[in-house]
Amino acid sequence: MDMKLNLSEKDGNTYKVELDADKARMLIGKKIGDEVEGDLIGAPGYTFIVTGGSDISGFPMRADVPGAGKKMLLLSSGTGIRKTKKGERLRKPVRGNTVSDQIAQLNLVVKASGAQKLAELFPKPEKKEEKK
Repeated sequence: MDMKLNLSEKDGNTYKVELDADKARMLIGKKIGDEVEGDLIGAPGYTFIVTGGSDISGFPMRADVPGAGKKMLLLSSGTGIRKTKKGERLRKPVRGNTVSDQIAQLNLVVKASGAQKLAELFPKPEKKEEKK
């Protein structure tokens, strides 16, 4: 299954990359906080840190849940929770902190830069002009 990656830089720029199934298999088994070499993604010389993601159903990954499975947790704050009342807790389905074949989208942050800029490696598509 293909995987979408969001590559974020410290200045706030984000680049979207789509990996085919063969390259995505190289990321399986990584955990939130692990380092990923940029050669796997097509960014030689870069080092990335896995910060999160979501599965094919849209459930977010949480760093404090071990494993790759989906779990129903009683949560009061953190990823996947929007609090409306003070002291409120919600039972929500979340995905564990390990990348599996069920992960559809993965968030990565640049730790070390390479020779080329990410803007050159992954150019953003141009926006279409709206007709009035």
